[in-house]
Amino acid sequence: MEKKLVVRIAEGLGNQLFMYANAYSLSKKIGYTLYVDDLSGFIKTKNFRSYYLHNFNISAKIIDNSYKFDNFSKNVKRKFLKKIDLFRIKKKFIIERVNKNKICKFDLINTSSLDNLVYIEGHYESEKYFLDYKHNLQKEFRFNVNIDLSNNFYYELIKKNQNNIVSICVRTNRFSERPGNQNKDTSLIKSENYVKDTIDYINRGIKFIKSKIKNPIFLIWSNDFTNLKNFFPGNNFIFVENKTNKIITDFYLLQHCKNFIVGPTSFHWWGAWLSNYDDKICIYPKNINPSNNIDFWPNNWIEI
Repeated sequence: MEKKLVVRIAEGLGNQLFMYANAYSLSKKIGYTLYVDDLSGFIKTKNFRSYYLHNFNISAKIIDNSYKFDNFSKNVKRKFLKKIDLFRIKKKFIIERVNKNKICKFDLINTSSLDNLVYIEGHYESEKYFLDYKHNLQKEFRFNVNIDLSNNFYYELIKKNQNNIVSICVRTNRFSERPGNQNKDTSLIKSENYVKDTIDYINRGIKFIKSKIKNPIFLIWSNDFTNLKNFFPGNNFIFVENKTNKIITDFYLLQHCKNFIVGPTSFHWWGAWLSNYDDKICIYPKNINPSNNIDFWPNNWIEI
């Protein structure tokens, strides 16, 4: 009988990659066939979130709909099954462990007693879960869609100036992007402070980069460029404003960069992690962690 591991995919692209990478690694370690649930994790966020992994060359197949919890009644059933799973000898659910403050860390996953059908849920935002399979994942996360870069200015710039290109990413509206938070004063203030802390960190990173790279060219990515140009004056700052298929095109270009002032965002984290340069520079902020996982930042990146 085939043993199945079903990963529940949710959130934005960066988080989706973490979820898949962890499940991929775990499936190899325990000898289960990996399947993806591409719907259940989006039943509450489908108005502003969507599944992106179909753009990549992932080997896992989509699980049949009969195994998904993709509507209200099925989701109620899922919650019930998770509760009774606490009393089962053969576990059907693997859930990322978090403390009462929703903080987590790299934690060895208990696989000592599993059912033949297992669902795995959680973000697992640390390379420690899947670093042993980095080479495999670089293949899994190759694009399988045609990205037209024939007239893309940024792509040509990256190709011609590989050693000098430095990728920067600024995530705005982090706490106010969800529909229910867009007009909340507390959420807007938290987002503004988050951008301010990010800019302060980026300026520290720029100073470090200039001590290592001659004539750096800084490419700046963002989900919202409003007012950002005020923070980065000068000809050596170029704003990457792709208009067509922005998320996928941005992510493709990120992977071709060599050096990174990694923004506090899982999207940029993955662009830096998948960049295939042995001598790349990856900087991360000592005072900002966008994840609830305290092991979010790789140990071999430079803390600034």
